[in-house]
Amino acid sequence: MPSNPQKKNIDKQIDENLKRVYDDALHEPLPDRFTDLIAQLRSKGQDDSDDK
Repeated sequence: MPSNPQKKNIDKQIDENLKRVYDDALHEPLPDRFTDLIAQLRSKGQDDSDDK
């Protein structure tokens, strides 16, 4: 199968863009509503373990 340099270049650009977007998403802060929900769940978990 003959290689297609243009397709390889496009694939490389797609890979680089996907990695960049993923990396950016990893470094975004968690929304306040998620941190509030996590705090509520942790509090609820501690309340449940205190009852035992």
